[in-house]
Amino acid sequence: MDFDGGKRVFNRLGPNQQTDSRNQKVCFHWRAGNCNRFPCPFLHRELSAPANGTASSKRPYGFATDDQRSTMARRGGGGFNTWGRGGGRGGNVLNNNVVKKDKICNFWVQGSCSYGEKCRYLHSWCTGGCFAMLTQLEGHQKVVSGIALPVGSDKLYTGSRDETVRVWDCQSGQCAGVIKVGGEVGCMLSEGPWMFVGLPNLVKAWNVQTSAELSLNGPVGQVYSLVVGNDLLFAGTQDGSILAWKYNAASNCFEPAASLQGHTSAVVTLVVGANRLYSGSMDKSIRVWNLENLQCIQTLTDHRDVVMSVLCWDQFLLSCSLDKTIKVWAATESGNLEVTYTHNEDHGLLNLCGMHDLESKPVLLCSCNDNTIRAYDLPSFAERGKIYAKQEIRSIHGGPNIFFTGDGTGEVRVWQWLADQSATTTPA
Repeated sequence: MDFDGGKRVFNRLGPNQQTDSRNQKVCFHWRAGNCNRFPCPFLHRELSAPANGTASSKRPYGFATDDQRSTMARRGGGGFNTWGRGGGRGGNVLNNNVVKKDKICNFWVQGSCSYGEKCRYLHSWCTGGCFAMLTQLEGHQKVVSGIALPVGSDKLYTGSRDETVRVWDCQSGQCAGVIKVGGEVGCMLSEGPWMFVGLPNLVKAWNVQTSAELSLNGPVGQVYSLVVGNDLLFAGTQDGSILAWKYNAASNCFEPAASLQGHTSAVVTLVVGANRLYSGSMDKSIRVWNLENLQCIQTLTDHRDVVMSVLCWDQFLLSCSLDKTIKVWAATESGNLEVTYTHNEDHGLLNLCGMHDLESKPVLLCSCNDNTIRAYDLPSFAERGKIYAKQEIRSIHGGPNIFFTGDGTGEVRVWQWLADQSATTTPA
């Protein structure tokens, strides 16, 4: 996502007041948000605006005012057997009739925007009014590539390409430890007492209860994806293989169980559902594997670019790709999967995460490569809201009534679901 005025170091108050009156015109590059001239001979303010505005008061990042929770995310209709009936997207229009551009104000990020509520750019890390940011966790130096919250634990684990795993105390929000893992973290997975970390040429396994540490060798290149199904741990690797291990309680180790071949490029996403393993790859395909015999039973080739994420919801498979589409797959009478609905975005998609809001309604979070997350109701795909970040959001992880995001700057943000503002309450 482009930031308003990211390359500019001057403010919006325009040139010196002694500038020749012939140049007292508003800069159309500034209106478009991309003026890079310094000094600029034209005004960087509307003619009717005062030359000196009142600086807006600083608010915690991510907590929007009531006005900023705009009408853009009014829910559409659609029954649970109907995909994509959510209607069009609303605009960012505030009560003072200022139409907001779909960009974060860079001056607001720096705490120096003088336009306040009249600013044409967003002064919030989210829109829609269905979630708000609780806090941000800083420490990672590179993109956050994995987030895990073990069930019943008071510790959050985040992994990064800065070759560390950070442990966060959920009560205080403070970093409780930094583990140097000796390689870029490609993914993370929590399953029972085990924490798995995908690294170059191996998978690290930690038992968070006993502190036991194991190394699972065999992968070639970076491990990009991990999932557990049918008592097996699966890892998607850079060379296109999917390796499987089975835990041996007697020897307290993970023993190699299988190697699934078929993809011709890196396997970047895995999910298990309906006794099937689904794998998405940089070769633009999705493969469907039988979990009983580990044989490939179908190859899906409808995407035109890298398949970045796959997700099981109800009896459907959802997939997203850099081809700017989310596809919904359903089984035919023959048992094969076919596309039943395609949702189009304006940007490539990076990650899907499904969860429930405070009213137990299913919501799909979609990370796009314009540094945003879109939130959609399922199955209508009615837009609920949007989250913005400084760089691409590569990791999303759901928790109880909260969720976590990690972006390319290394920031981890904690979000809480809010009650549905549009719901009407009937007095008892």
